[in-house]
Amino acid sequence: MIEIPQSFWLDQHDTPFPDVGLALKNPNGLIGIGGDLSTKRLLKAYSQGIFPWYSDGEPILWYSPDPRMVITPEVFHLSKSLKKVILSKRFDVRVNKAFVDVITNCQTVNRYGQSGTWIGDDMMRSYCELHDYGYAHSYEVYEKDKLVGGLYGVALGQVFFGESMFSLVSNASKVAFAYLLQKSHYRLVDCQVENPHLESLGAFKLARDLFIQQLKTFV
Repeated sequence: MIEIPQSFWLDQHDTPFPDVGLALKNPNGLIGIGGDLSTKRLLKAYSQGIFPWYSDGEPILWYSPDPRMVITPEVFHLSKSLKKVILSKRFDVRVNKAFVDVITNCQTVNRYGQSGTWIGDDMMRSYCELHDYGYAHSYEVYEKDKLVGGLYGVALGQVFFGESMFSLVSNASKVAFAYLLQKSHYRLVDCQVENPHLESLGAFKLARDLFIQQLKTFV
């Protein structure tokens, strides 16, 4: 049975997050339970290297895993095949033109090996509000004016905290990811947890204390 420290319970709307150095090792990075998904709390969380991750029926769970999966423009691996796809002009990439459509697809598109989604309706509403305030952004990939892929996340300073991506046709989400890394001003992209797909593009594991140092530099 997991013993949860009392300081992890976010009983009031203004209860602060504990120091991330206190995060549990199992489950990796658990640092808070409860609270809300208000814009103020979400921005506070991301600035401290914390993000919400939970399923319907659960209380809001907050994580700061160690190590952290990240990627930078300098280490991004653009394969010959992906470069060929980009140069073919088959896809058109747009930014912040269809945020609601992107997060809806991220919620509903079936993924191999996954039985459901962690993006509940409350999360959708909260991230759409973040978008309205200019903190959440979407990168959309179109083929013949039809949305076929994309990603969304939260941006603070020179850091983009990636949340989710989807693809309805081969390579669409990779094209969005390449655009994010090659055409934006972000110095660091947070991929949150280990992901073999993103690792193939150059993402690597970074110790949490080093990740927090990076946040202090770039946010």
